[in-house]
Amino acid sequence: MRCTSISRSTGGRRMDINIAGFVSPAFDEVFYDIMSHGHTYYWMKGGRGSTKSSFVSLMIPILMLRHPECHVVVIRKVGNTIKGSVYPQILWAIRELGLTGFFHYKVSPPEITLKHTGQQINFYGDDDPTKLKSFRPAFGYVGIVWFEELDQFDGMGEIRNLNQSMLRGGPRYWEFCSFNPPKSRDAWVNEEQIYDDPDRLIHHSNYLQVPQEWLGPQFILEAEKLKARNEMAYRHEYLGEVTGTGGAVFDNVVNFEMTDAMIEQFDRRNFGLDFGFAVDPLAFVAMHFDAKRQDLYIWDEIYEQKLTNPQAVRKIDKIILPGEIVRCDSAEPKSIKEMRSLGMNTVGAPKGPDSVEYGIKWLQGLNHIFIDKRRCPNTYKEFSCYEYERNRQGQFISAYPDRNNHAIDAVRYGCSGVMPVRTMIRTARFDY
Repeated sequence: MRCTSISRSTGGRRMDINIAGFVSPAFDEVFYDIMSHGHTYYWMKGGRGSTKSSFVSLMIPILMLRHPECHVVVIRKVGNTIKGSVYPQILWAIRELGLTGFFHYKVSPPEITLKHTGQQINFYGDDDPTKLKSFRPAFGYVGIVWFEELDQFDGMGEIRNLNQSMLRGGPRYWEFCSFNPPKSRDAWVNEEQIYDDPDRLIHHSNYLQVPQEWLGPQFILEAEKLKARNEMAYRHEYLGEVTGTGGAVFDNVVNFEMTDAMIEQFDRRNFGLDFGFAVDPLAFVAMHFDAKRQDLYIWDEIYEQKLTNPQAVRKIDKIILPGEIVRCDSAEPKSIKEMRSLGMNTVGAPKGPDSVEYGIKWLQGLNHIFIDKRRCPNTYKEFSCYEYERNRQGQFISAYPDRNNHAIDAVRYGCSGVMPVRTMIRTARFDY
């Protein structure tokens, strides 16, 4: 279904605005979600020519017309980029919607006002936070916010601080964040998407979903030239894919939602535990291994600092069944024995000079590592962001860094019972 017209009373006049000719079909579902306020936060990501910024700029005046109590704030990281980016983008949207005469325009400082209501679109750079934090509309509240080029901000802490200044005093809000995903998996905007927020809709678009006549033949030609010359750069720049840095250890990780009913059917359950306390977290991971398909399902986790062994046992007991084996880091025999004395069937996983490499290579060789990131956000983050070690020149080498890998270690320990017995066993040390 395509986006259709909307009817709105504007200054005493009834008018129809047909936006079907301005919005790519890729945004149809998002449009209806916005109009029904299905979410508060809308993250619009994509590559060049995906028209995500055009879509957001069209939604802003439409929402203003439908909600006369709402004002708009548009934010860029650097203020001097506004006049050449988001300000003319909003002007374009207003013109395309046939609403030019309904607004008053001010260039310095940039400001757009809907004449018959007095609603304002204000533009700010976060490099002058005093002006932004001191802004208060004469009536109503700031109900619509647009962060353009979200990846240029410093992180979610900065975004939260800005939201605390703006999103207050009203019953509902729409916040748009548009950006081209950075190449690296560990960029904060890419990591943030690992964590599900039920009030946030994340939408990914690219130029292939846009009518070609909107982009023009030269745009298509340049995209195809880059695809032929450097496919990885094409995927990042034009498709908006997070291509990583070429050093990802696991390329078989899949986010996969698992229902309670599905988990109840798992009959090859494995559990791994990596000890930690003050600095490093204790990491416990629950898994199911499908040997026939060579698929691993990771369906639960405990990932906490400063957990004592008795506290950890109480938490783990809520996940495992009586008698099920928990394979642990054998370098902690004292903790293993203490947990066993508390009634948990803990054993040490085999370790040796090649156990880390062997375990990682076995995991790499699986067809899929399915992780429910809503149930296991920390495990998903570790597997998704884990990269090979680098040398002094910044080049990747065939070594595995011993950091940010607590859940990965727990998975290795837990799977040691299903890994084929190899050379590792000849050199292994068992601390039961």
